[in-house]
Amino acid sequence: MHFRQNRNISMEKKNSSNSEAPTRKLVKILYGGKRFGNHVDEVWPNLFLGDMTVANDRYSVWKLGITHVLNAAHGRSHSEGGPDFYGPSVEYYGVPADDSPTFDLSKYFSTSAKFIHRALEVEEGRVLVHCAVGVSRSATLVLSFLMLHHRLPLVDAILTVKEHRWIFPNNGFLKQLRALDMKLRKRSRKTTTS
Repeated sequence: MHFRQNRNISMEKKNSSNSEAPTRKLVKILYGGKRFGNHVDEVWPNLFLGDMTVANDRYSVWKLGITHVLNAAHGRSHSEGGPDFYGPSVEYYGVPADDSPTFDLSKYFSTSAKFIHRALEVEEGRVLVHCAVGVSRSATLVLSFLMLHHRLPLVDAILTVKEHRWIFPNNGFLKQLRALDMKLRKRSRKTTTS
């Protein structure tokens, strides 16, 4: 799979990065493009975003060469994952998140991003981030990783992932991502002026 940017998306990124995007603008961006997905898609080199169908199938995880699994629906129904399920060859991290606009997923942004980052630094490291459907909780954690470790503004992170998979974080998660985006922009401005 190639991670070359589509020309229209590159232009959209260029135009959108300059200002903070309100939630309704983010929803409009999220509604654009394809509205279907596979059970799993590579959305960044060696970073896979998927649903519980692939996550609950050890053969699929093995076939993808996954070395690390981040389960954004840990402990929830229909999610079989866990350290015992995958065995010693896969490092596991579980986030017990609800796909609810009132759930504070932001408290897991930093630890999840560090888990993904460390996994991708491992030689031949390949990470599967999943939840039930692979479009809201897990997508939110992937977006926060791109923002925290690759310094992508929120809109750019969304467009980057959408090049490979349809995602749709709920409104509460979008607000939490916007808050992270504003915090990172503010921090960036301070370092630039210092």
